[in-house]
Parts: sequence; C-alpha cells; structure tokens
Amino acid sequence: MRKDESRQRKLTKKMKLKLAGVFGCSLLALVSLLGGITIINAKSGNRYTQQVLSQSQQQYTNTTIPFKRGSITDRNGTILANSVKVYNLVLDCVEINKNPEKYKEPTKAALEEYFGIDQDTVEDLLTGDDTKASQYQILQKEVTMEEKKAFEASLEIPEDEEEKKALGEEEVTRRQSVRGIYFEENYKRIYPLESLACDVIGFTDSDDTATWGLEGYYNSTLNGSNGRKFGYMGENETLEQTIIEAENGKNLTTTIDATIQEIVEKYISAFDRALSAGPNNKKNAKKKGAENIAVIVEDPNTGEILAMASSGTYDLNNPRDLTGSYTDLEIANMDDEETKEALFAMWKNYCVSQNYEPGSVIKPIVVASALESGAITEDSRFVCDGGEEIGEDYVRCAVYPDSHGVESVGEVIQNSCNDGMMAIGRKMGASLFLEYQSKFNFGTRTGIDLPSEETGLLFSEDNMYEMELATSAFGQGFNCTMIQEIAAMSAAINGGVYYQPHLVKEITDEDGKVVKNITPTILKQPISEEVSADVREYMGMSVESGTSKSAKVKGYSMGGKTGTAEKLNEKEKGNYLVSFIGFAPLDKPEVIIYTVVDTPNVEEQASSTYPQYLSQAILSEVLPYMNIYQDEPTDEETVLWEGFYGVPKMTDIIKDGVSNPYGTILDQGFGDGDPQEEEANNEETDGITNEDAGIDEDDATYEEDAYGMEDLEDQIRR
Repeated sequence: MRKDESRQRKLTKKMKLKLAGVFGCSLLALVSLLGGITIINAKSGNRYTQQVLSQSQQQYTNTTIPFKRGSITDRNGTILANSVKVYNLVLDCVEINKNPEKYKEPTKAALEEYFGIDQDTVEDLLTGDDTKASQYQILQKEVTMEEKKAFEASLEIPEDEEEKKALGEEEVTRRQSVRGIYFEENYKRIYPLESLACDVIGFTDSDDTATWGLEGYYNSTLNGSNGRKFGYMGENETLEQTIIEAENGKNLTTTIDATIQEIVEKYISAFDRALSAGPNNKKNAKKKGAENIAVIVEDPNTGEILAMASSGTYDLNNPRDLTGSYTDLEIANMDDEETKEALFAMWKNYCVSQNYEPGSVIKPIVVASALESGAITEDSRFVCDGGEEIGEDYVRCAVYPDSHGVESVGEVIQNSCNDGMMAIGRKMGASLFLEYQSKFNFGTRTGIDLPSEETGLLFSEDNMYEMELATSAFGQGFNCTMIQEIAAMSAAINGGVYYQPHLVKEITDEDGKVVKNITPTILKQPISEEVSADVREYMGMSVESGTSKSAKVKGYSMGGKTGTAEKLNEKEKGNYLVSFIGFAPLDKPEVIIYTVVDTPNVEEQASSTYPQYLSQAILSEVLPYMNIYQDEPTDEETVLWEGFYGVPKMTDIIKDGVSNPYGTILDQGFGDGDPQEEEANNEETDGITNEDAGIDEDDATYEEDAYGMEDLEDQIRR
C-alpha cells in the first residue's frame, strides 16, 4: 500500500514539472509576441492604422447620404411621380493597383459581364496618370437594385465547406480577386404613367431641381436634405464614424383624378388625330388637328382641379424628346436656340401660361356682373337688329345680316347675341365693367399652385372707349387665361363664391403623417346666390335650345356657353380660337369643363361645335365615373361626333373593347396626314384578293365604300 502511494506521489510530481515547463515556454512565447507587437506599433503603428482606416472607410469617409424626393400622387393614391433607389457603380483604382497581377483581370471581366463596361475603359482608369491613384471613379450611374444584387451574388463565397468545395478552387480564387468595386446609393425620379398629366406634374433634372409643373412649384417641399457619413481618427488612433441621417422630402397628394385625366387626354388625342388630315398642314411639319387643344375639368364648389391637359404631350421620363411634336426633319434642322425654344413650347402649360381673347364664353360672366351691379334686371329686354354702329365702324352680330329681334337676358346668352351684349356693356359703362372684371379676378393671377401663370391683359379706364367697351362685352379686345375663365365661371354658377383654383390638397411626410391640409380657399364673392341661379338658368337655355346644343349628354341637365374668337393680329389674322365651357347638373353643379381648340385644322374654323364635341365625349364618361346620376328622363343614348368612332369608351370596353364594331376611323386612313387610298378587300388588307374571294368589282352591287367612309371624311373635314 505504501509502495503504491509513493509511486503515485512521484508520478504527480513529474507531471507538475512537465506542466511547469510547458507554461514557462508559453509565457516566454507570449512575452516575445507582445514585445514584437510593441516594437512594430512603435515603429509603424500609425502607418498601419491609416491603412486600416483607408481600407475600411473608402466607401464611407465623408460620404453623402442622399435624401429621397417626395412622391406625387393623384387624389386616390395613384402614383404620378416617385423616386426609386439606384446606385452609382464606383471603381477604387488604388485597391486594385495594390496587386494588379491578381486583381485587375478578374475585376475587368466581371464588370464587362454584369454591366457591359468595356475592359479597355477600366484599363485606362487603372493606368492613367490622373486616375490610377483615385479611389472614386464612377463607372455607371442608375444601376438598379436587381443589377447590384446579381453582381454581389456572383461574388459570394459559401460558408459551408461542401458548397465552397463544389465551386472549385479556381472559382473561389476568381471571386476573391474581384476588388475595388462598390456601390453608392442614389435616387432616380420616375413617372410610372409616362406622359399622363405632364403639363401639371413637370419633371426634375438630375440634381433634383425642377422648373415646370408641380415639381417646380413645390420643389423645396418635395426635396429633403442630404445626410452624411464621416469617418475619422478618434482618440488613441481609433477608427470612429458619425452618421447624420438624410431627411427625406414631403409627399404631395394632388386634386387630380388619374382616371378623369386619362379620359380627357384620350379624347384630346383622338380629336387631334381626327383633324390632322386638314388643309392647314405645312410641308415637312408634324401634322396636327389644331395649334393647341386644351381642357380643364374642375370641381366648381372647391376650386380643385380634377384634370388639366393639352395636346402635344411628352414623356416625363424623357422630357427632351421632341419627336412627339416635331418631325425628324424639323428636329435635324434646329439649331441650339431653336431646340431650346421648341422644348420650352412643348413644356409650357397652355392652360395657365397662354393669354388669348376668350370670345363669347365670357358673356355669362358679363351678364352676372350687370345683374349684380343693377345695370340690368331679369326683366330687361334688348333689340338685336344685326349689329351696332360705333363711330365709323359697324360691329356685327354673328347672324348678320339676320337679326335676333327682341330678346330677354336669357335669350341673349342662348343665342350668343353680340348686339345684345354690346347693349349690356353700354348700360354698365367702362368704370363698372372694369370693376367687375377685377371682382372676377381677370387681369390678376388666380394664385393656382403652378409656375409661370400669366395675368391676362385688360383695358384701363383711360383707354376703354366706346369700341373697346363694346367688344370686351362679348370677349374680344382683352386677354385672359383658361384658368382665369374657369375659376370665374365657377363663381358665376356655384352660388357666387370665388374659390382659388388649386392642384394640391395634402402634404404628408415619409410616414404618411399629414403635414399640411390644403382646404378650399374663398377669395371673394363677386355675385349673390340669386344672380348665380339666373346665370345657371340662362346657360341651361344655351344647351337646350341655343348655341351649345352639341355638347348635350343625354339624361343630364346641363348649362354651357360657346365661344368663337377671331384672331386679329397680323401673324394669325383670319384664324379662330373656338371654345366651350359647361357644367352639370344644372341646379347643383358638381363638375365644370372648359375646352379650347386653338386654330382647328379645318376649312371653316369659326365653329364652336369642335370644342363641344370634345366636351360632350369627355363628360359622357366623366359624369357616370363621378357617380353623378342622371336627373332627366331620356330614352336616347348620347351619340358622339363621328371623329370619335373607335375610341374605346369606359362603358363599352368591358363589353367589346371598342365602341365601333367597324374599328376606328384611324384604321381607315384618317387622322394621320392625308387619308390613304386603298383598294377594298385587297390582299394587303385582309390576305385575300377580290378575285380569289369571287368578288366582281364591275358588278353593280359591289360597294367599294361599304361603310360610307367617304361621307365620314367629308364630315370630319367640315
């Protein structure tokens, strides 16, 4: 027993000696290592720390964190403008040039494969005297998140050893050798609906600045402020980083209804094409149905703009593309100044930035002013004998040499009688006439939230003589804008309240919290409710039995007024601007529309039927869409102008896709230049010749124009 215990004690002692030896060696090695690190740190520590800082923060040191510009939506949340995250692809030449034999070729090959960047381009940057020492060379902008992820996935090295082994040593080495590539966050402005509401929305430049549309007017609201990442050496040469987060821009909820806007633009486009084969086309110039076609749809009880559009639209994602408004030859022949003028003309919002003589659409507002001021009463009567002699001139009524005879106030509006209006202007006198022009905000900007609004041009009392007063009473001689006219007419029919027209109803932050609620703003009340009711009645007479009958939508009570203004300046003499302004329902208006056709491409321009056709087509879809119910009994359907054959209606497209079973008039060769002459039933049109089909063209029963398209062409041209 004692022998065994003695042996055990000896073994334990021996083990202890061995352990002590191992510990001593380990301690000696550790001391040596610490000594070496201390020596290295003393001699080269600062250099190594700087290298770590450079390598770790090449992407982050003093880097901008871009803000996200706020979105723009319609009243129902449809996105009209938005900013999506993209990336700048950046090359760090220094990183690759640390070991060019290992890193250069794999990196160049990867960039070419995934981004299509020529290898010679990268080589030039890596070896060029001005760039080889650069850590920031942008190779490509607007790289999408999908492209970034695909590139990064191609360089991933699996953590699982089996998966890593499956890749192969060569592939792992290749992936590890792609160096010096990183991605810098940025945002790109996109417009999902392309050209829809382009006049209203506007567009941004690359640096988030804007001049046109809501983008320009609310530029500072939509923009936020950039953040930054700062990398620096802290105390004891430690790596530190400070991040100041970006503050994103605010969002705009507009009053625009994208569906109504789409309906408006659809019919403007169809109308433009239907008249584009007219007589006013110029050689080598883009064919169009009028110099300009513009429409505003508004809620007269709030001043909210539901739609605003004109012809000559452009893609907001490519706003410098002129091909929609000019031919290739025209564009090729433009110098820099002409190109700039052409772009500005295309970007200009006709509805707020164009002055013109309004014509007879002003008459209900003049009558409202005369009634409110007491210059006339509801019982006043006027005699139209075909015109008025003013000084040495004779100003004719539209029906001259005929006349309207004795008329009530309502009949003056119904008949659009210039003679009656001149008498009303005379009763008011220059001072009172100008006072009410001011009360209805003519000659002053409405304050709509869009840039470049024009003021119009009025006479002053000093230069308004008898002739100027007479012509101003029926809308000639002074200038206004479309937005001034529709805002004034809204006040004339809504009970007398002038609302400031506006396009934005709400501003929210990035979390959807309301920052500002823009409620309807009442600026003034130029007339009483009683006078407003009279005006609605008179405009109802115009639709039912007067000059506005062509705008009638069956089943709806409506009011309206036409306008035909002759252009008198030397450059445009002999041309006309025709218009229509209307609303529904008659007693309690819920929607008002104003349509202008500037110089229609037809032989006889002085016809207000053209803007009426356009207004009728738009309202035929807008009224049911807005859940405005029919308030008149009718067994008839609204028949649109022939030029709208084939334009899909909201109600028809569900049934058969088009509103005309024979296709569109555009398919028959109308609307895109001169009508095309094609042989009926030939091989090119339907794949079979008349001979193969057994049709004898000499047979008396053969109809070459089976659907009466020649007659339709004549009607369109008229």
